[in-house]
Amino acid sequence: MSERTAHQKHSCPACGAEAQWNPSKQALVCIYCGTEAPGELDEQTGQIKENDLISAMRAVSKDSQGWKTEKKSVKCQSCQAISVFEPNQVGKTCDFCGSAQLIPHDQAQAPIQPESLLPFSVDEMRVREDMRKWYRSRWFAPNKLKQKAFTDTVHGIYLPYWTFDAQVNANWTAQSGYYYYTTETYRDSNGNTRTRRKRHTRWKRSSGSISHFFDDELVPGTKGVDLNLLRKIEPFPTKQLKPYDPGFLSGWTVEQYQIDLVAAAQKSRDRMDGKVRSMCASDVPGDTHRFLKVDAHYSEQTFKHILTPVWLLTYRYRTKIYQVLINGYTGEIAGKYPKSFWKIFFLVIFLAAVGGLIAFFVNQR
Repeated sequence: MSERTAHQKHSCPACGAEAQWNPSKQALVCIYCGTEAPGELDEQTGQIKENDLISAMRAVSKDSQGWKTEKKSVKCQSCQAISVFEPNQVGKTCDFCGSAQLIPHDQAQAPIQPESLLPFSVDEMRVREDMRKWYRSRWFAPNKLKQKAFTDTVHGIYLPYWTFDAQVNANWTAQSGYYYYTTETYRDSNGNTRTRRKRHTRWKRSSGSISHFFDDELVPGTKGVDLNLLRKIEPFPTKQLKPYDPGFLSGWTVEQYQIDLVAAAQKSRDRMDGKVRSMCASDVPGDTHRFLKVDAHYSEQTFKHILTPVWLLTYRYRTKIYQVLINGYTGEIAGKYPKSFWKIFFLVIFLAAVGGLIAFFVNQR
């Protein structure tokens, strides 16, 4: 179960050194002489396989485990992320939090092998420039932060994801509410007779059904990055997935999933249930509704384990750690940054002064 295949090197045809995946050239390139390796990755063809979820939940095939290349796993004692990289990458700090507290991670069972991935298409030069622009546009960030920009600590990482498909057919019942109005008279505080409209609801039983296919519902398998930031740089275009080949990982760090298939499938089902309920609720006629009951039946349930490219910047400012993420395929960026107390203070003073001037001129009329 824990056996792994021999390391598959992609050698440079000119000098024999190992080639690495280059996002800008979309090819394996030697980092020493710059020669492009033969395009064996371009020859990867075939359909991206969808795996039956029910069968996989019962037993995981031995053939679907491992990385098909020699890899070393370490676990960060600070953020608990499990990083997978090539054995010659030694002396590393954690790519997720910068900690040097890395210990070897021995797996009782090899991970489920990803069957497809999105290769990096945004190169490091563009990432650094986009990150500098992003910092400069953060008005509340301290000036020192904008000057440093910390772009020298950016890392390219493949993050684990699960995708889930399912056909759902759901029947629903509810009470539909229809508004109607009557006119009533009342006496105000001065004893005068007034009239007003009063809203009522007429309830009526209703029912219906929906049919919907969920395609590639994404569930991240990572614990190393801020999930709120990760959601902001989604989506990852799963229609552009390529069949897994270890050559795409050459020179890059991979995070091993820490949300396993069972937990990810439950998260996906919870989200699907919520979306199905919302779709049923939108089908209920009337002005409002209550007592909505949904009976959903799921079929054709499949999943994929994929890898997605993310450029990650983790830096410490004073006592806090911040992360900035860039989608390695689309270039979408999201991050957190410290706020300058004095900039916020002077903005509040300025707004208060403007509000005071407006109130002064209004009272002078």
